[in-house]
Formats: sequence, C-alpha cells, structure tokens
Amino acid sequence: MWKRGNGTLIEFAPCSGGFCGTVRSGQYNGQPIGTMAGSGTNYKGTVNVLDEGKTYNGKASVNGNMMKMSGCVMGGLICRGEDLTRQ
Repeated sequence: MWKRGNGTLIEFAPCSGGFCGTVRSGQYNGQPIGTMAGSGTNYKGTVNVLDEGKTYNGKASVNGNMMKMSGCVMGGLICRGEDLTRQ
C-alpha cells in the first residue's frame, strides 16, 4: 500500500502484467491506476491519469519507503510524476 501526496491510497498487487495498481481511497476508489513490470527497484509499464481519462507510458522506482512514479509522453522525453510513501 502506498500513499500519494494528496492522501489517496494506492495498492499494488501481483497480476498477469507484473504489478497492478488500484486506488483504495478517495474519489477514484476501486479504479486501476496502472500496471508495472520489472524487478528490484525499477519498473516500467502504464500509468492511468484518472482525472484526465488518459493512459501514459510509465515508470516507477522504489527506494526504501519511497516510490517515484511518472507518466511520460514523446518516448519518455516529457514526464510528470509524484512521490508516494509506503504505508
């Protein structure tokens, strides 16, 4: 379970694509937030930006109790992300 800066909880669990993220609190409770595959500290996949209704190429890196998750366009040249804290 991970917490966004706005307090929303995101749960990542194993799924066929690697790890699937699901919103577990707030306005988008129950909605998928994306799928990431990888190992160790670096993951790639898709990120759903629910308030925009769009899906982007995504990446995530985990460092202890912090995860940096980003959605990218233009082949990864432009990325927007946020930090999440392990709960």
